[in-house]
Amino acid sequence: MNAFISRLFGFALGVASVATPALADDTYPDARRIVSVGGTVTEILYALGVQDRIVARDSTSLYPADAATKPDVGYMRQLSAEGIISQNPDLILAESGAGPADTIAILQAGSVPLVSIPTPPTAESVGPRIRAVGAAVGKPKEAEALATDVEARLATLTDEIGKLTGAKKRVLFALSLANGRVMAAGRNTAADAMIKLAGAVNAVESVEGYKPLTDEAVIEAAPDAILIMNNPGRHMTADEAFAIPALKASPAGQSGTLIAMDGLYLLGLGPRAPQAARELASKLYPDHLTP
Repeated sequence: MNAFISRLFGFALGVASVATPALADDTYPDARRIVSVGGTVTEILYALGVQDRIVARDSTSLYPADAATKPDVGYMRQLSAEGIISQNPDLILAESGAGPADTIAILQAGSVPLVSIPTPPTAESVGPRIRAVGAAVGKPKEAEALATDVEARLATLTDEIGKLTGAKKRVLFALSLANGRVMAAGRNTAADAMIKLAGAVNAVESVEGYKPLTDEAVIEAAPDAILIMNNPGRHMTADEAFAIPALKASPAGQSGTLIAMDGLYLLGLGPRAPQAARELASKLYPDHLTP
């Protein structure tokens, strides 16, 4: 797997949580030196207007652009306890799956509270995720308003999608290409959730998690579109994707349909999820939906 993709968008891989889940009474309204770990957590903190309370963030926290001006404590699955503590935080707010386990254990044993935000890869988790972050930083009312708005926009999109006629598009999310093999997203992944929100079918929904596909599996999947992440440094081009014979022979290859979207935007399942799902749907069904 491309190392850059693995580091930058590890949240997409569905790795199990190693941090203790947040409890209902884990609230720290007085925290003023927050270390935010996880791109979606950071995005939510900004949406709640508490960005001035963030003293550092991890390397997956790429939105909004102002987040990049904060000190970087490293990749969320390769954290250093020393690096985080050196920021003198009074709260560590992390997406579930942050690690490694030894680092999390050290942080949990310390005096600085660590709150883990559950991040199941489902559309239904978006609202609860926002509410959990809001509760942790003492902004429950603001989080409720934001979550309610996001859920309403997701419901509106679902209603619009439900009115579409004709066959649903089959979409293959390709995380990477390695030695001519497609690393694809099956069920129980953020990519699967977004494909379904956009009114499409995951072409490899029989697969669990992220798995490399054989040529036979790609041919059997018969995707109408290939979906990839448009990474800041580099992303897979259509020429690269359709140079693979199995992809070239697919309906997507025959029509040249490759859709590239920013990774955090597409897979973060945060406040921008309705916008991202609508944009994807508009690319899949341009005659029926607008961004």
